Amino acid sequence: MTSSVHSSLLRRAAFVVLVFGGLAACQKNDASAGQAAGKLNDAAQAAGQKLDQAASYVGQQVDATKAAAQQNLESASAPSITIDPNALASTAQANLQNAASSANAQLGKAASLTGQSLEAAGHKLQQWSAQNSASSANASASSSADSADAQKQMDK
Repeated sequence: MTSSVHSSLLRRAAFVVLVFGGLAACQKNDASAGQAAGKLNDAAQAAGQKLDQAASYVGQQVDATKAAAQQNLESASAPSITIDPNALASTAQANLQNAASSANAQLGKAASLTGQSLEAAGHKLQQWSAQNSASSANASASSSADSADAQKQMDK
């Protein structure tokens, strides 16, 4: 794109030089050949100055575009994520503390339920034992009474 703008400016400058040259040569006054050459020289210098200005402008635009493109490239390739090790460590520590607290609460709950279950099992065992003792005592008393009756019968 830059070369097409540059060549377009060169064509225009060349055209301006030719037009000034043609006008200077075609002047109908009584100028001598030296005066026509001087005017042609002045026109060529003016066209050269304009051409230099145009080339300078194009060069400035190219430099500005290059600088903007380079800046965009640098900002696009720069990492946008920054990791703070202290914040990362602090977050990890907080997460571990939360996990430990939750695990401790769950273990406490499990221990409580286990204690309740053991207590209920103990009560049932005591009830069974008490019932079994009462049945044994009744059976033993009944057996003793039967033995005593049998002994009395034999003694007769």
